[in-house]
Amino acid sequence: MNGKLYAIGAQFASASELYHAAEKVRDAGFRRWDVHSPFPIHGMDDAMGLGPSRVSFFSLLGGATGLASAFNIIYYTSQINFKLVVQGKPYFALEPSFPIFFELTILCTAFFTLFSMLILNLLPRLNHPVFNWDLFSKVTDDAFFIVIEAEDPLFDKAKTGEFLQKLGGQNISQIQHDS
Repeated sequence: MNGKLYAIGAQFASASELYHAAEKVRDAGFRRWDVHSPFPIHGMDDAMGLGPSRVSFFSLLGGATGLASAFNIIYYTSQINFKLVVQGKPYFALEPSFPIFFELTILCTAFFTLFSMLILNLLPRLNHPVFNWDLFSKVTDDAFFIVIEAEDPLFDKAKTGEFLQKLGGQNISQIQHDS
């Protein structure tokens, strides 16, 4: 294979083995690694040491931005710029503004959620180096994999492969970037 080394991957026989191997990889201190399986494995986020998603923070930020924008637009146009008395109501009234508050809050929340999810997941990514691995096509059927990236501070080509083998990994392979 030609190209730069992306990672070392190992195949595991079952979801249970993958789960316990993920705990050991986490405990060993690796930071840049991932697991791949044909179905979600309950508790895998904890086994990998993943914290809560940061997308919810951006969703909250989007909602607050939408609400503040709606309030400022309505207040400016009705209280400052166009002082019109309509149907005997005050220049600025909260009650008729609630639908606009709601709609702009939901709209901004949706946009912030979508774009933060794309950015945090490094999407769109048209091709991932792990797709170059011949064994990876089995992940959608019946295979379980751990992939430790070469960018990890603890990565050593020989020691990482031995470590994965000690965990019960089979078919340990080097995964290359496209050349």
